[in-house]
Parts: sequence; C-alpha cells; structure tokens
Amino acid sequence: MIDVLLQGGGPAAFFGLASALLSIYAFYPYARDVVRGRTQPQRACWLIWSVLGSIALVSQIVEGATASLWFAAIQVGWTMVIFGLSIWRGQGRFLNPGDEAILAAAAIGLGLWAATDSAAYALLITISISMLGGAATIAKAYRTPGTETMSTWVISWLAAVCAICAVKHLDWVLLAYPLYLLCLYTGIILAMVLGRTRGHHAAFATTRRPAGNAV
Repeated sequence: MIDVLLQGGGPAAFFGLASALLSIYAFYPYARDVVRGRTQPQRACWLIWSVLGSIALVSQIVEGATASLWFAAIQVGWTMVIFGLSIWRGQGRFLNPGDEAILAAAAIGLGLWAATDSAAYALLITISISMLGGAATIAKAYRTPGTETMSTWVISWLAAVCAICAVKHLDWVLLAYPLYLLCLYTGIILAMVLGRTRGHHAAFATTRRPAGNAV
C-alpha cells in the first residue's frame, strides 16, 4: 500500500500517505468506544453520511483525484463501519423526519451528474446536504460531549489537513470534500470543548449552591 501511495514521489504523495495512515487509525478509538458503550453514534447521521460519502468518493475518482483519494476512501469505509456498529449500539432512528428529502436531493445530484456528465454537481449537492447531518452531530457533541470520542475527531482533523495538502494543484472540485470535512471536524471539536466547559461550570455551580443556601 505504501509503495502505491508514494508512487511518483513528491510532497503530494507524502501528504496522501499521511492522510491515509491517520484516517486508518482515527476511527479505531471511536469504534472501540461504540462497542464498549461509551460512544453512541446517531444512526440517521451515519446512514446519511455513508450514502453521501460514497457519492462523494465516486465523484472524486471521476474528477481525477490521486494522492488525496486515499483519505476519502478510508473515511467512507470507516463511516460505513460506524453505521454498522450504530445499528447495535447507537441512538435514534435510522431515518428522522426530513431524511427522505436528503436522500431525494442526493438522487437529484446523481441525475444531474448523469445528464451533464459532470461529477461536480453530485459533489456539490452531496456536500451541501451532508452539512445538515454534520450540524446535528455538532449539536449532539455540545449537548452530550461524553457520547463522542475526542481523539477520533482530532486525528481526523489532522488527516483532512494532510488530504488538502495532497492535492497537487488548485482544483476546487478535488479540494471541496476534504475542506468540508476539515470544517466539520473543527465544529465537532469546538462543540465538545464548549460542551465540556459548560458541564464543568454547571457541576461547579451545583457544588457551590448548598454552601450559599446555608449562609
């Protein structure tokens, strides 16, 4: 695998290898915590991400991604694994109200791709509607940060940075997916930090309240 990733050499190949290796490891702690019951993925989000990520991966292949492709492929593979685990250990419904519209929009993107022979349309729609699932996960990470695995999102953030650096020239179609994931992972990490801070403040206020009432 390493020989294939480094074929042709250069910084792009190095960053492509780094993004692949980071992505391979990133979701292992997440999957482990799901199995142990510590992390509880939302079923609907991971189902939607599996479908949309697969479309984005195929569109990246068609658009000519090379070194950065490994990042997308491994991320999508892990997304499907996490969705499979969420069936067993996750929370929520498989399709929430409105999710049918998201899948219909994805189908429209595929239709535009077929009609125009341009994968950019499918990629644009995929990223746009994937943001909805991302917003739900960010909200969940803020409300209940203990149900997410911080190390997964931090390592995935680093992998996204490497994937962006692996794009050999300024091509917004190839950069769009890793840039979107970089923004998503940034949002999740910040939400978890803010959620934990809020929890600490609430716990501190609770411990202080009896003393205040006794005065």
